[in-house]
Amino acid sequence: MFADPWVLLLLLLVPVIVWRMWATRSTTAVEFSTTEFAADIPRSIRQRLHWLPAALTVLAVILIIFALARPRNGREQTVIDSEGIAIEMVVDRSGSMQAMDFQIDGEHVDRLTAIKNVAGTFVAGDQPDVDSDSLRLSGRISDLVGLVSFAGYADAITPPTLDHAFVVSQLNKLQIVDDRSEDGTAIGDAISLAVEKLTSLDDRKQEKVKSKVVILLTDGENNAGEFDPVQAAELAEKMNVRIYTIGVGTRGQAPVPVQNPLTGRQSMRWMSVNIDEGTLRQIADATGGKYFRATDTESLEKIYAEIDQLETTKIEAQHFVDYRELAIQSIHLGAWNMPPLVLLAMLVLVLRLILSHTLLRPFA
Repeated sequence: MFADPWVLLLLLLVPVIVWRMWATRSTTAVEFSTTEFAADIPRSIRQRLHWLPAALTVLAVILIIFALARPRNGREQTVIDSEGIAIEMVVDRSGSMQAMDFQIDGEHVDRLTAIKNVAGTFVAGDQPDVDSDSLRLSGRISDLVGLVSFAGYADAITPPTLDHAFVVSQLNKLQIVDDRSEDGTAIGDAISLAVEKLTSLDDRKQEKVKSKVVILLTDGENNAGEFDPVQAAELAEKMNVRIYTIGVGTRGQAPVPVQNPLTGRQSMRWMSVNIDEGTLRQIADATGGKYFRATDTESLEKIYAEIDQLETTKIEAQHFVDYRELAIQSIHLGAWNMPPLVLLAMLVLVLRLILSHTLLRPFA
């Protein structure tokens, strides 16, 4: 493309210049009766290339006209400036998460499997499906996301990171505890660990974090660990960390798989569901968050969709075009680098000047 394409109209003058340079001119001559003898005289290099200086002049004029039109090669670039959110997902993997009161595609699954499915979509986003009525989650593209799991103790699985694929893979690897010595629900310890990981981001000057959020999912009540959940929430509030709490599970009773120690067969047994909703509300209220209750997969999806809307990320994209002025900058033609047009025109004129004063100099 050209910055000043109208300059190319000067190319219309090139035929006029050519005509003026090669027009027949009257010259002084001596008359001979015949010139047949001259036809047998071999032509010298000078005679064969007598037209070259004029041709180089025309070429230089054409190059100068193209240079004046300012040919440019534009490369569009986009700079994205974002103020992301740091999110710690805190997932319960205690034994009670075995309850089969959730469904995915019509099949009963345990609570942890349902959480993996929905939470993974919350982080990475889902693919649009015109035939599906499920909610669309765009994913937390510009947000730092970390993962903490807990049962009888809390464990930091991944620190807050932009490598969402790794976070989702680690989330999918979580397993419900099968050792009674590890079982329990240490909600307070899990919150404290998540807050610690979020506040450590203050030392990472390269990250621009607008806010810090904890999303806590549990199906029980605090019965393990060293920290009281409400006190941990008060600490989070002082550290400017907002907590969303989600109580997972049906109300009343839920089917839980139980294995017969004698036969090894597995059967379903209905057990009471005990979720300390009062404490979960206190945790959320203390930090300016919100408490949700998820009784099935659909309600869990709606909860994550609402949190997705509550915690939005500011993204500013700046588009600009970086131009290369080919008149004064080199031209890339595949693997070759050609000189700029102005330099080419000067080289052509210098070559014309040298030939006109040496090999092709005119006779007086």
